[in-house]
Amino acid sequence: MRFTLLTSLVALATAAFAQTADDYVESEGPIAKAGLLANVGPDGSKAHGAKAGLVVASPSTQDPDYLYTWTRDSALVFKTITDQFTTGEDDSLRTHIDQYTAAQIALQQVSNPSGTVSTGGLAEPKFNIDGTAFTGPWGRPQRDGPALRATAIITYANWLLANGNGTSYVTNTLWPMLKLDLDYTQNNWNQSTFDLWEEINSSSFFTTAVQHRALRDGAALATKIGQTSVVSGYTTQADNLLCFLQLTPKQSYWNPSAGYITANTGGGRSGKDANTVLTSIHTFDPEAGCDAITFQPCSDKALSNLKVYVDSFRSIYTLNSGIAASAAVATGRYPEDSYYGGNPWYLATSAVAEQLYDALIVWNKQGKIDVTATSLAFFQQFSPSITAGSYPSSSATYTSLISAIKTFADGFLVVNAKHTPSNGGLSEQFNRNDGTPLSAVDLTWSYAAALTSFAAREGKTYASWGAAGLVAPTTCGGNSVPGVSVTFNVQATTIFGENIYLTGSVDALEDWSPDNALLLSSANYPTWSITVTVPANTNIEYKYIRKNNGQVTWESDPNNSFTSPASGSATRNDQWR
Repeated sequence: MRFTLLTSLVALATAAFAQTADDYVESEGPIAKAGLLANVGPDGSKAHGAKAGLVVASPSTQDPDYLYTWTRDSALVFKTITDQFTTGEDDSLRTHIDQYTAAQIALQQVSNPSGTVSTGGLAEPKFNIDGTAFTGPWGRPQRDGPALRATAIITYANWLLANGNGTSYVTNTLWPMLKLDLDYTQNNWNQSTFDLWEEINSSSFFTTAVQHRALRDGAALATKIGQTSVVSGYTTQADNLLCFLQLTPKQSYWNPSAGYITANTGGGRSGKDANTVLTSIHTFDPEAGCDAITFQPCSDKALSNLKVYVDSFRSIYTLNSGIAASAAVATGRYPEDSYYGGNPWYLATSAVAEQLYDALIVWNKQGKIDVTATSLAFFQQFSPSITAGSYPSSSATYTSLISAIKTFADGFLVVNAKHTPSNGGLSEQFNRNDGTPLSAVDLTWSYAAALTSFAAREGKTYASWGAAGLVAPTTCGGNSVPGVSVTFNVQATTIFGENIYLTGSVDALEDWSPDNALLLSSANYPTWSITVTVPANTNIEYKYIRKNNGQVTWESDPNNSFTSPASGSATRNDQWR
């Protein structure tokens, strides 16, 4: 009874705070900005013990413990900060940016379970807040981090160059660290990666797209500062990434028959995922129009995907019951989610609003809305009789759509407002049944997501990254990572009909797939062996598995790991455990 009463009181407190979108932006904007900065070391009020410039994901230390700094989250947070500074919204943020840059330069050199700076360590997902390595088990590698960090810092570098007071600093301090991240992205983009939710190890739409943007940004900056030797390589791999985004030998992310973007090439889920909406807003280029090649927010594919994603949550959350099929609802990571019971996330719901606001910005700029067969279902939410065609700003249909979609977008902010506590604090999630905040408190990414959605609502845009006019190659290429020969030997006794297989963290070891694992030879039984060409100079994790009559038995934890040599060959001698 006490728990029920407390839950009801919290629900009443959050419901009492429900506002219009205008009210929410006005009240929550300053709170979100303060909440974000409170989680940045060394002086943030909730970042005690954090090194200068490091972002604490959340001050929560248990259930869950998020008192770490994630490379991805930090880069997204600092892209928000850097955009505000470089456009003159807040001139006081420069010290934070300089501290972040210095902290990231130091983190790049910290050896960690993913490797060293030259053997894969740049893709380490998180660190302790004092800047030391986190050595516990985790979903490694996460290859979006280096790309996102590069994009955030390139934004700052471009501002320094434009203002004539940082050419030496950009060339001598920023470029060396940027080159590490960009080279890593260039050389490793077509290796498997854990997705941004740290659960699926495959290829991820979000990662592919932000890597593509980073290499375009990097090539442009390199040209500006005379580092022309890298431009061809970055551009070539950016072209390959753009090709991979469209159609690859493995799988196309775009699902044409169902009208949505499949978030990951592995994982066995539907693929309907906030990953794809976050991709659209974090690769938004206001100069690219409604380009479908780069999945811009107002492109037909991105709009179709948005509808499918939002609709996937309409019937699974009690919170969304009774809401009209064309109205805003709470959204989460993906419909199959079970983390903390699978709930709406503030940042996911904000992202839907932001994509719609970005679309409105472009439609208003270009003075028309184009409806295609692909995006028709999206627009029919607001005008059931609409047909494919182009609707100029002078038309009644255009005016009606703009108004309806603005109201729809505002509805997602109102959903968050309804479930934001009276103090404005944003947790990671809110309960799918009654809307009470859940999981990590004061999540920095939640605050950043609120700020970027509010900015988009105000019509603010930031620097172009060169998405306009790109053409995807018809044939996708790789990045020709050099390979080395590694022999894997394991001592294992087996019963009749049982065999030993190998799988691991790189494509050559089948990306942790038990179905596609590599069969070892028993010619020297009880030693089982196989020789595989793997990427050179790379931190690799692997395990052996047993298969017998369809039954799969994995080796016990932890994973085996080693760094492959830069050249030549190597041998691994293991005992089954």
